[in-house]
Amino acid sequence: MLIVMHHSATDKDVEKVKNTIRDMGLKPVAIPGAERTAVGIIGNQSWIDDGPIRTLKGILEIIHVTKPYKLVSRDFHPSDSVIRLSRDVKIGGRSPFLIIAGPCAIESREQIFKTARFLKKLGVPVLRGGAYKPRTSPHSFQGLREVGIEILDEVRKEVGVLVATEVMSPEQVELTASRADILQIGARNMQNFDLLREVGRTKKPVILKRGLSATVEEWLASAEYILLEGNPDVILCERGIRTFETATRNTSDLSVIPLVAESCHLPVIFDPSHATGKRSLVSPLSLASVVVGAHGLMVEVHPDPEHALSDGPQSLTFKGFEKLKQQMDALLEFMKTKLADR
Repeated sequence: MLIVMHHSATDKDVEKVKNTIRDMGLKPVAIPGAERTAVGIIGNQSWIDDGPIRTLKGILEIIHVTKPYKLVSRDFHPSDSVIRLSRDVKIGGRSPFLIIAGPCAIESREQIFKTARFLKKLGVPVLRGGAYKPRTSPHSFQGLREVGIEILDEVRKEVGVLVATEVMSPEQVELTASRADILQIGARNMQNFDLLREVGRTKKPVILKRGLSATVEEWLASAEYILLEGNPDVILCERGIRTFETATRNTSDLSVIPLVAESCHLPVIFDPSHATGKRSLVSPLSLASVVVGAHGLMVEVHPDPEHALSDGPQSLTFKGFEKLKQQMDALLEFMKTKLADR
């Protein structure tokens, strides 16, 4: 439920509404606006009887929100969220398109430093690299784990890039949050609710990937877990979904990017590497994501993909990424100058 206060409502009127909501055993969330305040109600699992609230002073309108997510909804937060990743780097709203790039896994200090310096030279502000790796087969490379986290910390300090890396369990969050700038929740953990709550208690931005077969509603409800713990800095990441098709690793669902933007205020990025699983498809899908309104891109780049320990076939070479970056810059400039406000 969303209670919209009249523009003439006083602080006392708003507080009376909030106290009444608490008396009903629910949690009020004040949502200040430019012209008037709204009060959202969270904690309900079913329809709320608005009788105790309807007669209170200063209320303009009561809107029943039936979605299983509320804090991520535009009903509660009409304007786009803008997440500040550093003093100079933001994502969301009209912020510059953000590119996050790097190898699937941290394999060695040499490999990750080489990649970080290459990306820094091209103006890519965020390096991705996995230390903890959720792999389908237990025989596959599982990542350098804590050693990888320490290497990432060295990279961010010495090269001067932001770093994003995945956490797989609540126990990994404290150490990783102290060494990384952005925490990532992978597709397999989208509904690991204990993990979602734990990253929600941090002050670090979180990339939340869509689950392998998750609906949009399930995806946004997972984001709600993070916001409920007090962390509003969630970046949604579409990475393809599992369907009957086997020609690509997953089925790219680019339509979900503008769809989510209609009902949710959080920024959305696209991962063409996992969405396709094929190096040759990464660039065209990356460019397409710009056109449909993505706020950013997370793409796998490796200095030697043919010998990568993880996801080599979908990783771009340095040369391939440099070409894509040039294409992206040209397209973004075209979108800004030729299609703005059309």
